[in-house]
Formats: sequence, structure tokens, C-alpha cells
Amino acid sequence: MTLTRHQIRERAFQMLFALNANPEADHDALYQRVLTDDPNQIVPVPEYLSTLVNGVLQYQTELDAQIDQYLSAGWQLKRIAKTDLVIMRLAFFEIDHVDEVPDRVAVNEALELAKMFSDDRSRRFINGVLAHTLDNEPNQED
Repeated sequence: MTLTRHQIRERAFQMLFALNANPEADHDALYQRVLTDDPNQIVPVPEYLSTLVNGVLQYQTELDAQIDQYLSAGWQLKRIAKTDLVIMRLAFFEIDHVDEVPDRVAVNEALELAKMFSDDRSRRFINGVLAHTLDNEPNQED
């Protein structure tokens, strides 16, 4: 089974959301759960999926600090819906740590995840936060 980058991001979101609720969960079991419906089948974990999941977990404190700097006055990370927070962590990780993914692609993919896993209000909120990151980036060829 070959997954597109978009499908890998969907599974990374599912993994990170599950780990946010249960940080002690067995990573290998979760990978298999998001990759196949057959509990008797073991499928290889795509490298980019483990890069996203492990990277977000490794840099979570840094990613949260970045998100926090773009929040409006009076907003705090703990007030953000967990789905939205996980989506933004993924986007910030790709923007900062995955050179082959243009920033605009990371933002667009985050908005696609918001369409799938959240609601329109959350999508607009995520867009607002991530748009600031693009505004603050030096001019670059995407």
C-alpha cells in the first residue's frame, strides 16, 4: 500500500491526536491501527509518517511556543481545540524542519486536515495563525 503525502499527514494527525490523549500508548500498535484495518496484518510504516510523528513529539515544546506567539491577546494554548493544536503542530513542524515541503504547501495541507477533522471556524482560525508565519518569512521561491 503506497500512501500519498496527504494520506501520510492524515495518519500522522491521527497518531498525534491519539498520543495527545494517551502519551503512554504503544507507538507500534498505533501505527498499525492507522495504517490497516486488519489486526492480523503488519504493514511497514512509511518513513515520512514516522518523521512527522517523531518530529512533532520531539519538538512539541518549541512548536507550541511558536504557535503561542501568533495567538491573539487573551488566547492560550490550553484554550485551543486539541484537533486544531495537533494540526498546527504538524504544519509548524513541516515549515521549520522539512526542507523539501514549501511553507505554502504545509499551510494548505493543514487547512485540508482542518476540513477533514475539524469545522469551518477552526479552519479559519488555523488559517489565521499560519498566515502570520508566511507573512513573517523572508521572500522565498515556493
